[in-house]
Amino acid sequence: MTSISYIFGGEAKVKIMRLFIFNPSSAFSASEVADRAKTNSALARRELVGLIKAGLVKKRGKNFLLNRTYPYLPAIGNFLIDANPLSEKEIVKKISTAGNLKLVLISGIFLHNPDSRVDILIVGDHMRHGKLHATMSSIEAELGKELRYAIFETSDFQYRMGIYDKLIRDILDSEHKKIFNKLGLEPVPAT
Repeated sequence: MTSISYIFGGEAKVKIMRLFIFNPSSAFSASEVADRAKTNSALARRELVGLIKAGLVKKRGKNFLLNRTYPYLPAIGNFLIDANPLSEKEIVKKISTAGNLKLVLISGIFLHNPDSRVDILIVGDHMRHGKLHATMSSIEAELGKELRYAIFETSDFQYRMGIYDKLIRDILDSEHKKIFNKLGLEPVPAT
C-alpha cells in the first residue's frame, strides 16, 4: 500500500477518488466503480458511501458522479495527479511481461499534458496483445483513468518513422519522456 493510501484510508478509496476526478463528466454504477477500480463490490459501496458523506461524490438515481462544486476538488485533483501511484520503473516492468520491449514513452496524463495524442507509446517485438490489454487495464485501475496508448512492432514503428507518419511525428514532437529506450532514439530538443 502506498503512502497516499494510508493518508486517504485505503487503496480502494484512492482508486475510486481517481476514477471520479479523472473522469469528471462520467456517471458510474456501483458495479462499474468496483470493476474499474479492480476492487470487490462491498468495499466499493462502502467507499462510495464515505465519499458521498464527504461531499466529493454525489448519487443520481442508481449512478454516482463527481460533485464538481466540492470546494477542495482542485487541491485533491492536483495532489492525486502529482502523486502518481506507479513509478516509471513499475510501468516498464508491468508492460515488459507482454513481449520484447524496445521503447516505452509516456506523455499525456503522466506529464500533465491533456492535449497529447497518447499517454503511452509502446514499441516491441512479439507483443502479446491480450496480455498487454490486461496490463494496461491494471495500470488504468491504479491511475483511475482510461489511458490512450499505441502499440507498434519495431519494424512497423521504424517504417512509420521513415515515412514521417503523422501520429508518430505528433507524439515525438510533443512533450514526452522515454522511460525505456533500446532503440537509441535521441531526446527531442526543447523549443
